[in-house]
Amino acid sequence: MAAEDVRPPAPRANRYRDAWCGQVLAERVGEEVRVAGWVHRRRDHGGLVFVDLRDRTGLLQVVFNPETAPDAHARSHELRSEWVISVRGEVVRRSDETVNREMATGEVEVRAADYEVLGSAETPPFPVDEDVPVDEALRLRHRYIDLRREAMQRSLELRSDVTQAIREFLDAAGFLDLETPILTRSTPEGARDFVVPSRLQRGSFYALPQSPQLFKQLLMISGFERYYQIARCFRDEALRADRQLEFTQLDMELAFVEEEDVMSVTEGVITAAFAAGGVDLAPPYPRMPYDEAIARFGTDRPDTRFGMEIRDLGAVLGDTEFKVFRGVLDGGGAVRGLNAGAQELSRAELDKLIEFAQGQGAGGLVWAYLEEGGGWRSPVAKFLSDAERAAMGGLLEASPGDLLLLVADDAGVAAQTLGALRLELGARFGLIPQGEWRPLWVTDFPLVEWNDDEGRWDALHHPFTSPTEESLATLESDPAGARARAYDLVLNGTELGGGSIRINRADVQYRVLETLGIAREQADQRFGFLIEALKHGAPPHGGIAFGLDRMAALLAGRDSIRDVIAFPKTASGTDPLTGAPAPLEAEQLRELGIRVDSPGPTAGS
Repeated sequence: MAAEDVRPPAPRANRYRDAWCGQVLAERVGEEVRVAGWVHRRRDHGGLVFVDLRDRTGLLQVVFNPETAPDAHARSHELRSEWVISVRGEVVRRSDETVNREMATGEVEVRAADYEVLGSAETPPFPVDEDVPVDEALRLRHRYIDLRREAMQRSLELRSDVTQAIREFLDAAGFLDLETPILTRSTPEGARDFVVPSRLQRGSFYALPQSPQLFKQLLMISGFERYYQIARCFRDEALRADRQLEFTQLDMELAFVEEEDVMSVTEGVITAAFAAGGVDLAPPYPRMPYDEAIARFGTDRPDTRFGMEIRDLGAVLGDTEFKVFRGVLDGGGAVRGLNAGAQELSRAELDKLIEFAQGQGAGGLVWAYLEEGGGWRSPVAKFLSDAERAAMGGLLEASPGDLLLLVADDAGVAAQTLGALRLELGARFGLIPQGEWRPLWVTDFPLVEWNDDEGRWDALHHPFTSPTEESLATLESDPAGARARAYDLVLNGTELGGGSIRINRADVQYRVLETLGIAREQADQRFGFLIEALKHGAPPHGGIAFGLDRMAALLAGRDSIRDVIAFPKTASGTDPLTGAPAPLEAEQLRELGIRVDSPGPTAGS
């Protein structure tokens, strides 16, 4: 760790320490210091005993010399890894040949005069002084040890820096840091709620908030105008590398604003947050409409760091006699493709790509290699005319040797499949530049999407997103064509956050809820407090929310947000450290008026 990374002010002198390990530098040679921390490493060189002492600021070498401190030297043989000690001694300069350029404190060492054992330690279940792979379950079971490792210390320190930068920017911009309830009522927001039984109102339940959405709108109606919160949120949903049951988001809301106002403030706060991690995301950020993102990249969170864009090939296949393409196009589907470049794959590898496409929901995948002279090496080459092959090759900007991949299916399935395939091949072929940062606003989202399983419309963002003025006129007659005043910020293919201008009129809120299949009576039951508030003078307002865990993971270069959360859950939602979730005692259940008919397995079983 470099010296300039050390930020804590000098500790208040007490019996344990008067200096941080990482701040004992060359200018302190000749001084007596007292430092405290964990034994990171101990080396016995016969006459001399060396200990690398560690605290949150870094490492400091301590030497026990039998000539200058015989008692301390004699006792130092007891020291073991992760013992906690306090050491008093003189700062001395190391000889030129023993200077350690890899340590900020590598020019000096402390010649121990005395030390005190503050806490002994059992042998740790995995090494703290080496950055070696450790099974995640073991790391989480002993998280307090895992968090001592330098990579984890730096990740959480970075997260703290980002949070502080966010607060400083928003405080200076006139935002108020306001808290919203953790115990609230259950409302449908896309995922299952975590519920908390009420002891005083038996049979009734609180819900933990999936987001502060409704409360931050109420704060705007209350006249606070600029609100933010580093908010804890809870969603009972399937877990993955970038999802946890409980997570932290930066939540913002502003009154009397339009889209550009929110996006401008957002660019400022995100630039400040990433600057704290050493990344320059200077605004303005480029914009891309949702339809364009889907058409070019197959996703509403495109990674624009590399090409391999998707092309619609339907326009040049209007007269095709290839039955597969003809049937899809006549049925309202699409034929789309991408150029994977000059990548020679074996037949087995091509078959695996077909399996990958089918795993994304596509019926299949067509592959073709462009040959010299314009011919195709492909199982479907004989079914396509020379003109069709040439036209598709032209749209895909193909050169001899290029691998072309085509999907004929429902337009959405084709886009999604090729979008996923693009990312898979980009990573496999090393096409994604590292150390490059590409922020992008995705705008002009549809208001709703059709849910085949439920046979109804779902809000693409949430039910409180305002339709555009043009969409209000045709909301009931053409829900599919309705557009939302919504915007997402994407970075390197990861959605950092999303937001919208909200509905600020009760009549419009009723109409949107009815479009989603929520009748007025049901709307009053679920959201009556919000709708009532909208009837009492609600300003135009909008906001955005960002996953703080996700931002920190991107900056730290970590694949999982679990590596920037101090005490995360596993992929199965359990906590190996505490054993949560766990059954309640029978007496607790009786107090709550709850009977458990068929308890599931306990944590860790």
